[in-house]
Amino acid sequence: MIRFLSAACVAALAIAGCASTGSGPQEQLAQAPQGGGDVRDANTRAPRSRPPLPRVELTEEVMFKLMLAEVAVQRGQPEIGVPALLDLARETRDPRIAQRATEVAWSARYADAALEAAGLWLQADPGSMRARQVLAALLVSQHKIDEAQAQFEKWLAASKENIGESFLQLSTLLARSGDRKAVLELMRGLAKPYPKVPEARLAVAQAAWNAGDRETALQESSAALKLKPDWELAALFQAQALQQRSNDEAIEFLGQYLGKHPDAKDARLNYARLLVANKRLPEARKQFEVLSEQFPQNPEVTMAIAVLAIQANDYDSAEKQLKRALEAGYGEPDTARVYLGQLNEERKHYDEALKWYSAVEPGEHYLTAQLRYAGVLAKEGRLGEARKHLQKLEAESPQQRVQLTQAEAQILRDANEWQEAFNLLGRALESNADDPDLLYDHAMTAEKLNRVDILEDNLRKVIKLRPDHAHAYNALGYTFADRNQRLPEAHALIEHALKLAPDDAFIMDSMGWVLYRMGRNGEAIDYLQRAYMQRPDAEIAAHLGEVLWINGEQDRARKVWTDALKEHADNDSLQTTIKRFAPVILPAAR
Repeated sequence: MIRFLSAACVAALAIAGCASTGSGPQEQLAQAPQGGGDVRDANTRAPRSRPPLPRVELTEEVMFKLMLAEVAVQRGQPEIGVPALLDLARETRDPRIAQRATEVAWSARYADAALEAAGLWLQADPGSMRARQVLAALLVSQHKIDEAQAQFEKWLAASKENIGESFLQLSTLLARSGDRKAVLELMRGLAKPYPKVPEARLAVAQAAWNAGDRETALQESSAALKLKPDWELAALFQAQALQQRSNDEAIEFLGQYLGKHPDAKDARLNYARLLVANKRLPEARKQFEVLSEQFPQNPEVTMAIAVLAIQANDYDSAEKQLKRALEAGYGEPDTARVYLGQLNEERKHYDEALKWYSAVEPGEHYLTAQLRYAGVLAKEGRLGEARKHLQKLEAESPQQRVQLTQAEAQILRDANEWQEAFNLLGRALESNADDPDLLYDHAMTAEKLNRVDILEDNLRKVIKLRPDHAHAYNALGYTFADRNQRLPEAHALIEHALKLAPDDAFIMDSMGWVLYRMGRNGEAIDYLQRAYMQRPDAEIAAHLGEVLWINGEQDRARKVWTDALKEHADNDSLQTTIKRFAPVILPAAR
């Protein structure tokens, strides 16, 4: 009886216009106001009166449908609630019920019902900008862009005082459509009557960018900036578009923009980020200093400066900024503590690193901090303590237990305790025989023990469990290629891996290596150069140098090895390769 009375109360409230609003398509509209209650026009922000409401008699049938619908919604039965609310909206033509039907239908992903309900809502309340926005959103979500055009035009026509904001909302809404060329043409048509509205020009630029029309995107964003020269959002878009052509162009543009608008925080952060990416570190450091002076009490800015400093390997500056962020009350202090631990670990300040990792509290970053804590102990030669630290940690899930096992195996491998790592992973597989991560790590450890049979069995099992595991294909192919065995099969495996992950530098390296083994040196050099440019790893440098040397390009090989030694002087693979080919020429490799 109590449940029935509660449902009746909900039904009466719905008729009175007090029903709760659920999550619906209006959430797709950035910056849009909330519906319900004393509605305000979405763009003028001025109060408006509702249209005369239909005279709905609370008959037993109406009450029953309302109660049925609301109880069904509360119980998670949209197949009952949605049709009941839609029937009521058709019958009563009450905009409040139509709005409720729209929200419930969309929340339950009943797209057709939501679209019909939104149409009824707008018919019942033609002056409601909210209803028009929601209807437009639903039409876009169902790829009915042509049908939505009339609604968009009326929306814009009714928002003269806030036309710019409406174009920004439109841009956000239409960005979700899959038919990007159609969206570009639609946005061009909608913006044509408003050539002096900078937001309209930027909306066209965004649509052009999404449609792959880079030149139009640049032209329109430039036009937006001419109309509104201090608009940072347009400047950031312009920089992003220029960056696709050249980092240098984006850097030049942002430098000029900041010369005129020195307080543009986000523009300066992006400027500093681009300088770091182009390895113009002294210039980037100057930008850090400017940002630090301009926003000394802003922990978010301080944290961003710290991350940029880490990327630039400026650990002293990064440490200073991270500590300032903590003192200023940065909202995610454990993130800063993990960074402090990592940069001290990088500088081999192991005691300081341990202090920061141990300061991380239980939560999102706790396991990461504990794994790194154990790694630092191992780097100090305290292998037993490191293993005990990992073993005493309580895993909150089977996946965390796998992570702890992998971490323990890794510190054993780093200590060249290959057999112990192999045994540890083997024991873990006894109770997790189909875990792809354990199988992969066990395979990589087996390779070091020359157990190619186990490596192959494990990797083929990983491939069966996860056909998209590019590194399993790559590892198996590379193992064959490195041993100069089964080269056609190795090539096919690596080729498949490259299709799955075409931008992976290590897979490109493997392709170069198998082509070298097959005597296709020219093709091999091409792959190895691309891999090394993307990731200047020591082993890739060793491979590239060897193929260049064998191909008669000894000077280029020397340069690759010399450059690699500056960063990786202690790498075994690099040292071994250089000793085979140029021990006298590169005495540092002795």
